[in-house]
Amino acid sequence: MQYLLCVLLGYCLGNINPAYIISKAKGFDIREFGTGNAGASNMAIIVGKKAGAFTALFDIAKAALASVLAGVLFPQIAAAKIIGGCACILGHIYPVLMKFHGGKGLACLAGALLGYSPKLFLILLVIEVTAALLLDYICVISITGPIVFTLIYALTAGEPVGTVCLAIVTVIIVSKHIVNLKKIKAGTEPHISFLWKKDKKEEE
Repeated sequence: MQYLLCVLLGYCLGNINPAYIISKAKGFDIREFGTGNAGASNMAIIVGKKAGAFTALFDIAKAALASVLAGVLFPQIAAAKIIGGCACILGHIYPVLMKFHGGKGLACLAGALLGYSPKLFLILLVIEVTAALLLDYICVISITGPIVFTLIYALTAGEPVGTVCLAIVTVIIVSKHIVNLKKIKAGTEPHISFLWKKDKKEEE
């Protein structure tokens, strides 16, 4: 029962999607434009980088909250933080309130990592952002981040339930971003620098 409650806690928080709420308030559905998902990167492309930044921070915060609350409410579960965070990611990707069509889960993964270990979050954030900026593709973080986090957790925590949860979430997140790799090969994947060029063009 405690495991179920832990999962439900995270999943329900994951269903709160700012990209969808903001776009609906503006009179459209963000999932019908751009990359077709309700996430921070699509908000940045379609609405603007401020809206994208807010969405990213909100998604990070809700997953971090899910992780921390799970750890506090279910201390007897060794992997409570990871379970709560992973459930939030699944709630974001497959939200029942949005007919199971949400975002891709990257920001929520960052939040789950933050809730689990702020120190590890900062270290991986610097490494992943640096790699993404050098290669000029945000999807670099989406592909490598989940894998690196899962491997680090498996090797340091040695806890099977959390490792399996992270492995499942990793497969889902990476599979969601395979299309980005295909777009890079085809030359149609948006570059990170597009955001700054877009703002410069709008000012002109």
